Amino acid sequence: MKPPANDAPPRPAPGSRYQLGAVRRLLHRGARGNIANMFARIHPVDAAHLFSSLTPAEGARLLETLIQESGPARVASILTEMDGPDAVAILVGQPPDAIAHLLSEMQSDDATLLASLLPEPLAADVLSRMEKEAGEDVRALLEHEERTAGRLMTTEFFSLPQETTVAEAVAALHKRAEDAETVLYLYVVDAAERLVGVVSMRQLLIRPPSEKLATVMVPDAIRATTETPQEEVAELISEYGLLAVPVVDQDEKLVGIVTVDDIIDVVEEEAGRELLGLSGVSPEESPETPARRSLRLRAPWLLVNLGTASVAALIISRFQGTIESLPLLAALGPIVAGVGGNGATQTLAVIVRALALGEVGRVPRTVFKEGLIGLGLGAVTGLVIAGGVALASGRPVLGAVVGSALLLNLMIAGLMGSAVPILLKRLGFDPAVASGVFVTACTDMSGYFTFLGLSALLLSMMQG
Repeated sequence: MKPPANDAPPRPAPGSRYQLGAVRRLLHRGARGNIANMFARIHPVDAAHLFSSLTPAEGARLLETLIQESGPARVASILTEMDGPDAVAILVGQPPDAIAHLLSEMQSDDATLLASLLPEPLAADVLSRMEKEAGEDVRALLEHEERTAGRLMTTEFFSLPQETTVAEAVAALHKRAEDAETVLYLYVVDAAERLVGVVSMRQLLIRPPSEKLATVMVPDAIRATTETPQEEVAELISEYGLLAVPVVDQDEKLVGIVTVDDIIDVVEEEAGRELLGLSGVSPEESPETPARRSLRLRAPWLLVNLGTASVAALIISRFQGTIESLPLLAALGPIVAGVGGNGATQTLAVIVRALALGEVGRVPRTVFKEGLIGLGLGAVTGLVIAGGVALASGRPVLGAVVGSALLLNLMIAGLMGSAVPILLKRLGFDPAVASGVFVTACTDMSGYFTFLGLSALLLSMMQG
């Protein structure tokens, strides 16, 4: 199941536009059998794209048709490939019993995501109607904090005691594999169900049948706890090249696994969050967010931006006499501030991503490095603008002033673009959302102050 998306619903997969038109025609004609035959030949991912391209009313009619003609298991496999909000938009119009039946057909992690997105009191009603074991699994997962391994994991996994022989493990695999979401590893547990090791499928097939899992397994398996943030789980999978990470509780008891497909969804979600955050938009917002809520989410940061822009305007007003003496300054000032802002944005993108992936090491060294990079960029761009201004205006000294101001501003952009998000992270704020406003304000104010200050000094020297 894909997490809630922050962008528009996906477009139909290549070649499916004709299918979309065909689905609509068949729905209009009420050709239920034809619809079932058509979707029997479509991959669940492509079927999910078709569902997401229909209106909610069309999606609800198609859902009812497929439940009756193809069965809830087939429909559940399609819903798990859809974005959560898209799937819920279709489900909310169905009877609670039908929703409960569909969720009972899903893996526990997928059912948990949809249950968490259902509005109350529908969610509670659906949970009470689910099959007993499935409902208990979902309720247990919902008790964990959002965006943790406990909420993301599936409780369908394959584990055996360490005294089990390889032959017994293979036999058990044949019997129980269909109950697990995916059998990527065999997890080895002790008598108290504590995780003690892991065995790959390759090792299980090549080791002697009489050998016990305790001698085949890799001890001290890489693991996460139910409280581990999902971003850290993604780091484990990426760093160690795993296909799944076992999840243990506070007593080291194996309670679930997080698979790589779920982590891919997390990475996509985090990328979207960072992109929105660097624009000053909350990751909670989407095109489906009510206008009033969007106003509440966006207005605070725009008001902060208004305040910082006013400070920059105040700095400019203090140098009004300088600008009147040399009107060309009015055209050159925005160049210094704008290039500095772009440099800060580059630094922010690198640092915010590094914070999300846990790649920021020693803070002083990181800040110093980014400041040094800014200095180098300032030297390159400063020389270019200095030469251009000197040739265009016939005033080499003015070119030197602009170049020097740009050099200083890009150095400040590197320092602030790295220090601000790290500081905000330590203060408990989302650096992706909050950093852009403050760093841009710093580069605007420092850009105008250094440029106009140096210009004022130049004019005073010329007049003296």
